[in-house]
Amino acid sequence: MAHPHINHANIHLRWSKNILPVLNIRSGAEVDFELRDGFNNQITPTTKPSELPGLDPGQADPAFGPVAIEGAEPGDVLRVDILELKPAAYGWTAILPNFGLLSDEFPGPHLKVWDLSTISDGYTEFKPGIRVPTQPFLGVMGLAPSTDGELSTIPPYNWGGNIDCKHITAGSSLYLPVQTAGALFSCGDGHAAQGDGEVCGTAIETPMKARLRLTLEKNKPWVKSPHYLTSSEPKTRASSFRGQEYATVGIDANLLEATKKGLRGAIDWLVGEKGLGREDAYMLCSVVADLKIVEAVDMPHYAVACSIPLSIFVGAGGDN
Repeated sequence: MAHPHINHANIHLRWSKNILPVLNIRSGAEVDFELRDGFNNQITPTTKPSELPGLDPGQADPAFGPVAIEGAEPGDVLRVDILELKPAAYGWTAILPNFGLLSDEFPGPHLKVWDLSTISDGYTEFKPGIRVPTQPFLGVMGLAPSTDGELSTIPPYNWGGNIDCKHITAGSSLYLPVQTAGALFSCGDGHAAQGDGEVCGTAIETPMKARLRLTLEKNKPWVKSPHYLTSSEPKTRASSFRGQEYATVGIDANLLEATKKGLRGAIDWLVGEKGLGREDAYMLCSVVADLKIVEAVDMPHYAVACSIPLSIFVGAGGDN
């Protein structure tokens, strides 16, 4: 079955509500995306490390779209169901000058090109004896902001963007607070694998084909930042040992404040969705919730997820 399609030509390098949508869809429609990588395909299997400083950093983290959803208004929530992700046959990881958590210690440039031909077996080889588990995801998924100006696609925001969260894999759902009419969803920045934090500034970057379902949801005022629900299938979860999780993402220029925001979001979800009192929700988070720094390099903002395993909810309502 053919679905509405976004291709390489539908690219933008800023978030803005003034970018006209290239697709208008009804809530619940599936959309196919053909995506360039997080450096706009400037790096290929033939690129040499010495060429990295000459590449255009202004092409980083392109987004593809936007897609308008009929009836979307500020205060709504857009649920993005990740149905299918297909990386290219190759990927790359680079140490780029003046980028990454330890950029003063690792000036670069350095480049690793990955063979992704074994991705169907769930891994790619770093070098003989070291196999990296693969779990494709999109680093960039976001909506248009409410402001009139243009904002960079490099950092994450409360309405999404370059979240770089490895847990939003196929089978997962991302919840984004709508900021403007139509929502105006875009995505990009395909990854074959990544550690929480993406500490050197790049994951296994790869062009990606994605199929997503975009659905409007009402009356979820607790979704004030990106929330996500991990896949119900262990084989498509980045971390399967904890079972399915629900997480809220706090975003702030201060890591401590981002952590607090993530925790506050989880408390609000427990109160709004599970009916707990605030004090009970706070204590429950203290004994079951995990904090994850899911994005640490795209300044000026950090993104910290607070995740709750759904296995703790047994009996009635436990499958939410």
